[in-house]
Amino acid sequence: MQRRNKPEVLAPAGNLRGLKTAVDYGADAVYCGGKAFGMRSAPKNLSLEDFEEGARYAHERGARVYVTFNVLPRNNEVEAMREYLGKLKDTGVDALIVSDIGVMLMAKQVAPNLELHVSTQAGVTNYQAANAFYELGARRVVLAREMDLQAVRDIRARIPDDLDIECFVHGAMCMAFSGRCLFSNYLTGRDGNHGECAQPCRWKYSIVEEKRPGQYFPIEQTAEGAYLFNSQDMNMLAHIDDLLDSGATSLKIEGRSKSAYYIAAMTNAYKTAVNEYMVQRGFEDADGNVLKPFRDRVIRPGDPEYGKPDTEDAIMSNADGAFAGKPDIDAIPVGGVPSGNVSSGNIAIGEPDNLSYHARSTRRKSNTAAEILPEGWHHAGVRPAPHVTLPDWLLDEPDKVAHRDYSTGFYYPEHKVQQSTDRSAYFRAWLVVGEVLSWSPEDGGRVTIMSRNKIEAGQEVEFVLPGAAPFAYTVPAGGFRDADGHWVEAINNPAHVFSMPCPQEVPVNAAIRSRTKKPTLKAE
Repeated sequence: MQRRNKPEVLAPAGNLRGLKTAVDYGADAVYCGGKAFGMRSAPKNLSLEDFEEGARYAHERGARVYVTFNVLPRNNEVEAMREYLGKLKDTGVDALIVSDIGVMLMAKQVAPNLELHVSTQAGVTNYQAANAFYELGARRVVLAREMDLQAVRDIRARIPDDLDIECFVHGAMCMAFSGRCLFSNYLTGRDGNHGECAQPCRWKYSIVEEKRPGQYFPIEQTAEGAYLFNSQDMNMLAHIDDLLDSGATSLKIEGRSKSAYYIAAMTNAYKTAVNEYMVQRGFEDADGNVLKPFRDRVIRPGDPEYGKPDTEDAIMSNADGAFAGKPDIDAIPVGGVPSGNVSSGNIAIGEPDNLSYHARSTRRKSNTAAEILPEGWHHAGVRPAPHVTLPDWLLDEPDKVAHRDYSTGFYYPEHKVQQSTDRSAYFRAWLVVGEVLSWSPEDGGRVTIMSRNKIEAGQEVEFVLPGAAPFAYTVPAGGFRDADGHWVEAINNPAHVFSMPCPQEVPVNAAIRSRTKKPTLKAE
């Protein structure tokens, strides 16, 4: 398989409409599940006929379709999976996302025409595992979400160039290792490893004392109780240059249970950011013409610069912090070693205090000594380059969809994902008020919409446009009509057809959004 000449934006879809929306808003590939054997059972998912239509739609527009086939199967499911796979292989989809090694070998036998991608459920955290899957026929590994950027670099430097690295960049985080969790199964009987997670990690908990039944004591000293495992959402939009420079081939947006609006907005945001990266790194010109093939900036073993101290940067200085639990990571200056510290290879390791000694990760040979890296080991550096700057409107996009508090996940050990201990709900400051059905130049421009929420004169709305900043528009007075062409004072009946003035042409299915009068705690 040839290396792609551009990083891939990989968008989610829970149904056929979501798939088409993702493609329309710039996704290079879409991942979705069938009616069985995927890790999300809440969405409607796609039938075999949907896969055929979706693959055809995507291919006509230069995109690909990947199917999640990543449950941890039970014995009585093996033959059913084989039968389903035999039908799936003829639908025109491009790849299977698998986590079980038996399913992977089955897919090679039954569907040898499909590319194999190793799911994050497989927990790939090192280059040896990645290489082993490559030898078994995989052409992509989806890295465990617990990896930091230095680990991504180290894997990229030691695997074949034609083995893709897929990394999560946006959406919900899971408190379990690589998504493998028994919490839901234990508490509710709904198996998280079969796509039926009840998300008990985000429930609200209090303590009940044995001799005081009915009295609920909050774990945190608040009247609202506490959320024990409620992780923040991921948002790496402002940092995709670090991730792509570090060897990521594909940027994965989480959200197969999300709305078409969410898919459109986030796909458009990350696709636009990748385009900015390609231009500012000199791979393309402003019109999208290729100037040189895309290649990451990782310094590989055998390169003249490999292992040289002058290749260190902030990410390398913080290497091993995510897994090793380095206690004084904020105290280590970029490119410098504070007094009293020891050097392990080419990485500065801070002397921990007594408490931190006992909190050392099991990765260390001893819980009472700083980690000593093996002789000859060097972390992979990255050739320096200026930071890729993104326009303000683009950086604002993640705040215009429903989300929990944002973080950068585990990519930066000094700023790791945290728990939200005050609420488990989503924060929503923008509301979808309609979807475009058509646009006409008559009367200076009119747009026909399917209403979702109220629109009135003087209201400020935005049309979400593929490949561009949103079109901001103040709705004028006296221009509303209903489906029969009668003038109306406002659009105030959801799921009905209306039209209103709009001077700029807007595409069919474009979402129309407006800032809420009062932010709410609600998902899309």
